[in-house]
Amino acid sequence: MFEQTFKNIDDVLWKDAGCTSELDYTEQTSWLLFLKYLDALESDRAMSAALNGKPYTHLLDTPYRWETWAAPKGKDGKIDHNTALTGDDLIQFVNGKLFPYLHGFKAKHNDQPNTVEYKIGEIFGEIKNRIQSGYNLREIIDQIDQLRFQSQTEKHELSHLYEAKIKNMGNAGRNGGEYYTPRPLIRAIVAVTAPRLGSVRPFATPPSARRAFCAKPLHTSAPRIRSAPPPRIAPYKSAPSTARKKSHSPTSSPS
Repeated sequence: MFEQTFKNIDDVLWKDAGCTSELDYTEQTSWLLFLKYLDALESDRAMSAALNGKPYTHLLDTPYRWETWAAPKGKDGKIDHNTALTGDDLIQFVNGKLFPYLHGFKAKHNDQPNTVEYKIGEIFGEIKNRIQSGYNLREIIDQIDQLRFQSQTEKHELSHLYEAKIKNMGNAGRNGGEYYTPRPLIRAIVAVTAPRLGSVRPFATPPSARRAFCAKPLHTSAPRIRSAPPPRIAPYKSAPSTARKKSHSPTSSPS
């Protein structure tokens, strides 16, 4: 499902005058996926709050939520194309209202850099919509709206395909593909090493792949990590060197 959707989106972006490379395809797909995922996350939180009899305050105002501007639904649960923006109207809304609104979150929450709101503002201050045709953008939105992020299997599939796109960026003139680390490899390494809290010295590195190695055990194996004994690792012994030793000159003395 995800793979075919990504291919369809790339085909549409290939036709758009504003997107010329894999870098553009990945960037434009990313901000749309982000807003779709954020909408799904907020819907889950709102439902959970309602079930517990608690109020929920959405991060985004109603006009800027995915379900309002991107994919308004009819009674049949499908996108109502009679009310959904398209063409020039869609481009004008995205460029003139949506992006400025989202970028404004950074200034509003400047004293809270660790909040979701600040991160949203930071993200949409660094990128811009490059899709020039509102009809192409509408077609892409329709594709993305079909995606679901409910199960772990769906999330892993999306992660795998998205990282494949990042890897392809390395062929587009930048080093974007250098940070690609397949999730199956991460899971295999975590399973073999069986890390245990407190058994490894803490460290912090910015690349996302390093964070994935930290987050994976905590996300999927917290009980086992707390209870399992640390793995026995034999001390490292260097192999005897086969290189020929340099002979000292007659006039020098060994130190």
